[in-house]
Amino acid sequence: MQVHKHIDRLPNFRNAVVTIGTFDGVHNGHRIITKQLTEKAAAINGESVIITFNPHPRRIVGNQQSEIRLINTIAEKIELLEKQGIDHLVIVPFTSEFAEQTALEYVEQFLVAHFHPRYLVIGYDHRFGKNREGNYQLLEALKDKHGFELLEIPAEVLNDNTISSTRIRTSVINSHIAAANSYLGYAYFFEGTVVEGNKLGRTIGYPTANIRMNDTEKLMPGNGVYAVRVKRMQQNGAWMKGMMNIGVRPTVDGTRQTVEVNIFDFDADIYGETLRIEVICHLRGEQKFSGLDSLKAQLQKDKEASQLLLRAYES
Repeated sequence: MQVHKHIDRLPNFRNAVVTIGTFDGVHNGHRIITKQLTEKAAAINGESVIITFNPHPRRIVGNQQSEIRLINTIAEKIELLEKQGIDHLVIVPFTSEFAEQTALEYVEQFLVAHFHPRYLVIGYDHRFGKNREGNYQLLEALKDKHGFELLEIPAEVLNDNTISSTRIRTSVINSHIAAANSYLGYAYFFEGTVVEGNKLGRTIGYPTANIRMNDTEKLMPGNGVYAVRVKRMQQNGAWMKGMMNIGVRPTVDGTRQTVEVNIFDFDADIYGETLRIEVICHLRGEQKFSGLDSLKAQLQKDKEASQLLLRAYES
């Protein structure tokens, strides 16, 4: 898959079959769209093209720009879309100026001028241009003039709230990880850098890697304990089993949210390394225990539950 970040340097696409969207999550619903895209491109000896935007359009034109958290970073989105066999991913800088284009300017000066689409794969409810004034009917009216055809995304895909990005975000935030993973079609994951912590875990037999998120816009699961898989990205190593705590550590009177991962049967200096963490299952909410002995006893139960769940996940 070729990734393009400058719309003034695009190649001449061959019989371009184009779709447009944020594709946050690259979830099961999105994969129905990418399958339609690649199949049509193959049928006409063309190339599949996805247009997406960075930053997320809601950061520029939404009412809650500062509050949006994303399922995928741009790097993750590229990785996931590449697995779908897409030929070209075009990442368009979404600016205030871009958002001010009229619907007609968007079609003629953006879509047609830069992509020369042979087919547009678009939902019937697709809106575009200033004040979202453009719609499917406008594209219908312009298609003959500009020589493209429209392929409508199946309504059942667009209307299926069980696989919407919004539903997935809500599930992750509320620790409904099993549901989120089912909608995504893969385990929710994030990456972070291992930083210094207070090393309390070592004193009770459960050393943890303290994680600083690499992208502050990335959505994080709610506070609690999770069964996870961990990979050291610099080593491109095998997946390791572990458990993760997200929270303020009330047993030791913590006040700042931390992300800590205990990797089973592992002892190495990994400070400064990037870890990828797959969140497999939510075990329990965050609790305050009477002391470190009670905490240690619960951690042993969490470890045993995690090992059982991860064994089943990998089988």
